[in-house]
Amino acid sequence: MRWIFKPEPEKEKITKLSQELQIDSLISKLLLQRGIETFDEAKEFFRPDINDLHDPYLMKDMELAVERIEKAISNNENILVYGDYDVDGTTSVALVSSYLKTFYPNVATYIPDRYDEGYGISYQGIDFAGDNDFSLIIALDCGIKAIDKVIYASKKKIDFIICDHHRPGNEIPKAIAVLDPKREDCNYPYDELCGCGVGFKLIQALSQNRGQTMDDLLPYLDLVATAIAADIVPMTGENRILAYYGLIVINKVPRIGFKTFIHQLHKKVLTITDVVFVIAPRINAAGRMKHGLHAVELMTETDFEKAQQMAIAIENFNTDRKELDKKITDEALKQIETNDEQQNFSTVVYHETWHKGVIGIVASRLIEKHYKPTLVFTKSGDKLAASARSVKGFDVYDALEKCSEFIEQFGGHKYAAGLTLLPENYEKFKAKFEEVVKKTLPEELRTPEITINSEIELGDITPKFFRILSQFAPFGPQNMRPTFVANGLRDNGYGKQVGADKSHLKLNIISGADKKTYNAIGFGLGDKYNLTTKGTPFKAIFNIDENNWNGNTSLQLLLKDIQEE
Repeated sequence: MRWIFKPEPEKEKITKLSQELQIDSLISKLLLQRGIETFDEAKEFFRPDINDLHDPYLMKDMELAVERIEKAISNNENILVYGDYDVDGTTSVALVSSYLKTFYPNVATYIPDRYDEGYGISYQGIDFAGDNDFSLIIALDCGIKAIDKVIYASKKKIDFIICDHHRPGNEIPKAIAVLDPKREDCNYPYDELCGCGVGFKLIQALSQNRGQTMDDLLPYLDLVATAIAADIVPMTGENRILAYYGLIVINKVPRIGFKTFIHQLHKKVLTITDVVFVIAPRINAAGRMKHGLHAVELMTETDFEKAQQMAIAIENFNTDRKELDKKITDEALKQIETNDEQQNFSTVVYHETWHKGVIGIVASRLIEKHYKPTLVFTKSGDKLAASARSVKGFDVYDALEKCSEFIEQFGGHKYAAGLTLLPENYEKFKAKFEEVVKKTLPEELRTPEITINSEIELGDITPKFFRILSQFAPFGPQNMRPTFVANGLRDNGYGKQVGADKSHLKLNIISGADKKTYNAIGFGLGDKYNLTTKGTPFKAIFNIDENNWNGNTSLQLLLKDIQEE
């Protein structure tokens, strides 16, 4: 791994901010690295305020969207809330449908089948709306490229409101309203919202129109926080405010569906990490293994016993998903080795029987092993479908655009995308993608990097220091958990490899300057054990976290990498 130090802020700025905030210079340095330079910016960062959310009507087409929904309500029309089958899509559908149902009954939900219909708005979904007398579809977390589908719907006298956050193509669909902060002609001040975030802006606008206050919307923020965490959008601006308040809801008054998962954790306070690793995968498992509507039903259920039954089914889906993703990952790794493709600049693998619901997870697993832009293909009807994942700094969406001559359909983000192509184009696409990556992936991006905020002495890690660090949360892209490096470390002799396959490393670390022992755990660092038992000093990169064990709470170092001095 490449160890990269974040740029050191100017000393004058560190001193000035330390004096203004009455904090030590290391905290000031961490704030300046996040672009926080003044007292007011620090106050905004440490005390996110729900009233600092932008006016939803600043988003292009918002007035048109609200007018059309109010018209549908006045005319007693049936409204279909339609969303993608992942966490962002299903939380969006749960959010908008449950909000509308608080004052209007003629609302139904629709999640496309991952296998029969594929990603985004489908002709089957529009046919369902036409057959069941729906005249308005609100599409969430999808639709920005559904040009033909919107035309098809209009011929059936069905209107569309599209709420999306993916990059538009050259043409915007001819819907009644297209809410997408990434539209070039949209001047909304923040363009990093997830799909559920755009859905929230819609209900925020509707609530203002109906004379409601932000207090009426707070109960929905657990859904928004979950989508923000799962969709890996920047933890800045509005996302940070929404996630901050959403976590308060999750910890104090979570919806019934979330309670069924939370009680398993036995934790006093849930963090965004718990949402990422506990709540989100279970919601995702429904759409991956069975159908996304199971997740929507769980998130909108108000009866605890019914929700528990749903949660048991989803827990089973999640168990099946884990087994499948391990099996397919093993098969994909063998395929890479058998085809002798380790020297390639990209990873592209395919098997017709691989489960479409887990190929995105498998792509991420392959990157952990072979650090390259990765696509995992499977058979989907008479086409091939793939999930793409990328390495840090490389725009896989742009790379796919350069291969578009061989692609039927694609969409997504810089680091994650989905596509379909005809089987006869697979080898041509694979060769072209490899050519594009080889030309455009810089040498330095071919090795994973760890970004370090600062060097630190272990003696400076105190409960008070950790309490201040904790207020940097919620963490996420562009506001990552602070990462430190310490030198001159030794294990006190009790270090060991842990885990069923001994893949993790548990150490009791001491430094030359400080004889106090610090507990440390390094997940996936079991192979560094010999380095730490030589008796010679080593240096380590780590985050600082709390460890709760048998009712006792202590600070521990979460090791990220270890090197010899």
